[in-house]
Amino acid sequence: MARAQGARAQMALAFETVYGTPPASGFTRMPFASTTLGSEQPLISSELLGYGRDPTAPIKDAVTADGDVVVPIDAESFGFWLKAAFGEAITTGTGPWTHEFRSGGWSLPSLSIETAMPEVPRYAMYSGCVLDQLSWQLQRSGLLTAIARLVAQGETVGTTTAAGTPAELTLKRFGHFNGSITRNGSALGNVVSAEVTYANNLDRIETIRSDGRIDGADPSIAALTGRVEVRFADQVLVNQAIAGDPCELEFAYALPSGEGFTFTVHAVYLPRPRIEISGPQGVQATFDWQAARDTILGRMCTATFVNNIADY
Repeated sequence: MARAQGARAQMALAFETVYGTPPASGFTRMPFASTTLGSEQPLISSELLGYGRDPTAPIKDAVTADGDVVVPIDAESFGFWLKAAFGEAITTGTGPWTHEFRSGGWSLPSLSIETAMPEVPRYAMYSGCVLDQLSWQLQRSGLLTAIARLVAQGETVGTTTAAGTPAELTLKRFGHFNGSITRNGSALGNVVSAEVTYANNLDRIETIRSDGRIDGADPSIAALTGRVEVRFADQVLVNQAIAGDPCELEFAYALPSGEGFTFTVHAVYLPRPRIEISGPQGVQATFDWQAARDTILGRMCTATFVNNIADY
């Protein structure tokens, strides 16, 4: 008997034309590190009396399909997750192409994602996937990955793939050493670590259906938050926090071959932090920032992706 192993697992992704309906073709093989994407249906214990001390049989509750996918921030496949987070990109150029994803769109695309365990075999197709949250960390070393949190409509399990032969991508990963952080166009120094979290705050449409699935997941007011931990060397960020003025933060990655990813947050507001001296080591300050709509540009953030993919 074959046993499922994560090393042999595969994932394929395609955008849907109709919500909840997997397309017949157009799937792309996606790199991933781990996933909790799945469907579950809990049991509700019986509350009935009069049958003795042993309970009667439980009944099934509604179906919930969601989970996280840990993906690399790379030069090609990460564009699919950016499209899922922000919608269609504005693409310019003739190769390399520049894809600009903007926040604030009223509609988001849905995806079908198949996870495969070919040795069982088990091919699970998750349809109606909408991206709820995308987050990643910046630090000095380690692997650069992002967490994509998804809300799906349902799961269909088969013994053969429904994704056909997925298209292959070239894996070119960004690393932490490829990254930089700027504030209002100037390098932001003394940064120990940083976090970025973009949330669509999906509203599940939980209508009454015979199959127990949701009718959809609509985006509500978005949120862009994060954290910057710095060695306390000057009063620049503290003064901004006290004044209450916004700044522009830019998180960028670039490869020597020309591919690049730039995430620009146009209006960042900083809280006044507590400056603690906890010992003889260096003093650090943590700013849990929040972003808002920039009144001039009319949006909260812009993700710019430069690569050799013509269209997402």
